[in-house]
Amino acid sequence: MTHLVNKKIVLGISGGIAAYKCAELVRRLKEQGCQVKVVMTESAKHFITPLTMQAVSGEIVADSLLDPNAEAAMGHIEFAKWADLILVAPATSNMLAKMAAGIADDLLTTLLLATPAKVAVAPAMNQQMYAHPATQANIELLAKRGIAIWGPGKGEQACGDVGAGRMLEPHELLALCTAPAEKQLLAGKTITITAGPTREALDPVRFISNHSSGKMGYALAEAALALGAQVNLISGPVNIAPPSGANLTLIESAEQLLQASLNLAVQSDAFIGCAAVADYRAANVAEQKMKKQGDELTLTLVKNPDVIAAVANLKAQRPYTVGFAAETQDLANYAKGKLHSKNLDMICANDVSKTGLGFNSDHNALTLFWQDSSLDLAISSKTDLALNVMKELAQRL
Repeated sequence: MTHLVNKKIVLGISGGIAAYKCAELVRRLKEQGCQVKVVMTESAKHFITPLTMQAVSGEIVADSLLDPNAEAAMGHIEFAKWADLILVAPATSNMLAKMAAGIADDLLTTLLLATPAKVAVAPAMNQQMYAHPATQANIELLAKRGIAIWGPGKGEQACGDVGAGRMLEPHELLALCTAPAEKQLLAGKTITITAGPTREALDPVRFISNHSSGKMGYALAEAALALGAQVNLISGPVNIAPPSGANLTLIESAEQLLQASLNLAVQSDAFIGCAAVADYRAANVAEQKMKKQGDELTLTLVKNPDVIAAVANLKAQRPYTVGFAAETQDLANYAKGKLHSKNLDMICANDVSKTGLGFNSDHNALTLFWQDSSLDLAISSKTDLALNVMKELAQRL
């Protein structure tokens, strides 16, 4: 995300339990070169301390509208003018109501009225509060005024309820912070992306799998969303929160991945096979846990379906098909071979033998191959790489 370097962001924290996520969000923004200043409401300080936010931001936290030292220099107006973006996260139901009514009774709400900058909110509240007609009316009004509504996500909440109202995760908000700088190159397009490993059962407790973390596929999904696409994400077992706004399908085996891929590919403009699919599965899966018998165990494996080739060779409603090749040697030749043999439109190849790149890493390097050309993408974060890959894809759809 090199385009974030020196971007000036004011993070406004209001009083919700999701405030604990803000330390991680600030850390991630700083890693990408952003300048971040934090403004906290009085209630926010009950959930996370100003000292914590000062430590991660490297800036004194502002929390008072009536600070004589700051006001001598018109501090709150300077904050409002300084920012490129003001993000309110978490944005509680109370904060949303204040913003909708134009109330300015503390530093944060005053900044929001005084700034010419882009304003975004990340709603976070109990699912019933979020669904209340008053909250929905406030959100609708704010959206009409041009305020970006980021989230909320769905899932289990701190109170034990399940539903819409969770604040987006730091990595999701980080990706959305790039959206105002990006043209909606994929608006109106539907992209289906596979991610993560597959698991091929041997018995009820054992399976064959690989080291894929799913980070690259999930980064591609976030990038596609940021560029305006509708995204179907088909995911194997990973430890990553899915991007808000993506249509998530969970799978385990290659057979399940194949079925989900064929179902969604025909509804898509592009299909990206980023999942690390096991090449083989057990010919017979034991119904009970296998016990130790002797010093050796012989397994009979059979070949799994070639998911990306099956999509690429669809006869009707075939999407633009993009594959991934993780290689340890002779990268270009193997990648080009797969490009032709699988009938792909594009392939993204990476050398997983290089230390610190590929599986389980936050960084990678890719070479993109087409039938008649190629493009090297230097080592960078998977988030940055994903955005560049999606921009290249957008030029071809």
